[in-house]
Amino acid sequence: MAISDDQRGNDYRNNYMAGAPLLTGGGEWKPKNIIDAVSEIQQFYVIESKGQNIPVEFLTLEGTLGFFKMGMGSGFSEAVFVFFLFPVFEFYLIPFVFHTPITSMKILLNAVPFALLIGNTLLCFYVSRYYVGTLTRKAINSLFLGRASILFMKSLLMYTLYFCAAKLATPERVWMLAKYFNQNAESFYYGVLSILPHVIPAAIMCSIAMLLSAFLPYGSAYFLDRGRRRKLHKNQARVTGH
Repeated sequence: MAISDDQRGNDYRNNYMAGAPLLTGGGEWKPKNIIDAVSEIQQFYVIESKGQNIPVEFLTLEGTLGFFKMGMGSGFSEAVFVFFLFPVFEFYLIPFVFHTPITSMKILLNAVPFALLIGNTLLCFYVSRYYVGTLTRKAINSLFLGRASILFMKSLLMYTLYFCAAKLATPERVWMLAKYFNQNAESFYYGVLSILPHVIPAAIMCSIAMLLSAFLPYGSAYFLDRGRRRKLHKNQARVTGH
């Protein structure tokens, strides 16, 4: 039988009042994936949105670290996905295999390496709407901070690697490497030289995309929260006349 939101809220409150919070040092709850973490945030929101105050300590240190680690794990998997797929699409499949002149198709193909990044960023935007209440804010901040920190580091790492590769790949070094391809040495040499001018612009595009995915959800949560507070303040001023 499906459990209603009210019943979930009562379970949380009853567990807390009984002195046995769900997020305890005993490790009774740990997010298995980002969907699990989001679901937990939604349950916190159900309680706090009904005006039921829960002390921020309800989310223990282990629970906070659980959200942070889940954010890091999510960001790490997204960064790895981009790290391996992006160069394959950007420097091989799009220029040498697909040869598509259609702009919309190019945009679609360029988006493929970022699919997981885009999906989880949209999920974080969705979570931003629950940025209400002390406990919910703490959980969301921990999740977003973990994700943002790893994406920020990965974006710097990717840019550094691409930048170094572009600077080190002189024609002489490329030809030395091309010799190992025997009869395909010449095609490899000219193929690499043809993509070298696009390496740094591609690195900039990739790094910016990862940075935006890291920090835009934070920004959306902040401005949504400010909008709510401003609206609440105006309503209170209208009622009280102050």
